[in-house]
Amino acid sequence: MTYKPGSVAIVGAAETTELGKLPDISQLQLHADAALNAMADCGLRPADIDGIATAREVPTELAHYLGIVPKWVDGTSVGGCSFMIHVRHACAAIEAGLCNTVLITHGESGRSQIGRPVQGVGPSTQEGQFQMPYGPLGPPTMFTIPVLRYLKTYGVGIEKVANVGVVQRKWAGFHPRASFRDPITIDDVLNSRMIAWPFRLLMCCLVTDGGGALILTKADRASSFPTKPVYIQGIGESVETSLISQMEDFTSSRAFRVAGRTAFENAGITHKDVDHLMIYDAFAHLPIYGLEDLGFCGRGEAGDFMWDGNTAPGATGSNALPLNTNGGGLSYMHSGMYGMYALQESVRQMRGTSPAQVEGAELSVCHGVGGMFAASGTVVMSSRPA
Repeated sequence: MTYKPGSVAIVGAAETTELGKLPDISQLQLHADAALNAMADCGLRPADIDGIATAREVPTELAHYLGIVPKWVDGTSVGGCSFMIHVRHACAAIEAGLCNTVLITHGESGRSQIGRPVQGVGPSTQEGQFQMPYGPLGPPTMFTIPVLRYLKTYGVGIEKVANVGVVQRKWAGFHPRASFRDPITIDDVLNSRMIAWPFRLLMCCLVTDGGGALILTKADRASSFPTKPVYIQGIGESVETSLISQMEDFTSSRAFRVAGRTAFENAGITHKDVDHLMIYDAFAHLPIYGLEDLGFCGRGEAGDFMWDGNTAPGATGSNALPLNTNGGGLSYMHSGMYGMYALQESVRQMRGTSPAQVEGAELSVCHGVGGMFAASGTVVMSSRPA
């Protein structure tokens, strides 16, 4: 079944009431808070929802907690891009008539660890057998493997990676809810505390508490809701490997390339059609990979593209491409699975309600990563029907 561009719309979107450090609310409550805020956004009640998708928490827990009786459920959990993939699956389910109105939620007590299930790497998994015995200590050490190869292969200076955090902090300055808003410089980034070479503290994502939720339904119902609908024009997904050591190419993500190409082809768009871009940025190198793997820049060129100011506030000209306009996982919010917050900013841009609104933006691409380049999901949204 091929998704028909524009046949499904996002009619509800909201984040949790608060973001940041929330020691008095459990992870399940974060899901519920975001879900109820999204329902209030579009005037729905739990009884109006007949499809549910979530990650980190399981759909059974959430459905029972909210009093939802779904006809369709999705518990796909492949890391921070799970919610982009949920959008794709929800569109297929709605088109197939399996359900009419889908709630997608995220909630994570990433900082406070309240009610968060114990996580770990099982010794019998591929990662447990073939990576963990050699000493990596989570994402900051595992993501160093591809980025060091990328820098060496293309002769890119570390200041180009540091610049990603500087540019995105400029965008965060527009957002009252951003965790960090004060401007920073290249020197600030390069002089911040070393985490794992080449990553300094200001090249690494935040660790926070919060969540968000989306509500999707058929586009022909969208006019009956009080909110401005955002239309899903194209969607793609893929996975590569849970073992970062086994990537096909350390300088490029196969999952990025497949998910992005699928979404662009599904939407029938070209790169010149894109007014706004969100790329998951758990670490500062990810927007560089995303710009190249999605085809906006040639190999080894994305660092210079950002250095020249093309993704920053106020950029003009044919190369202007507003990127991560909420400040991203480096400055806005990152509770562990960031993809939902990227989706929320794309929705705000298409509604015309972002504090960092891109004037005249009509098409947004939202691209996510799961694990250490293990999975990817891409969603193309539009402010207008196809």
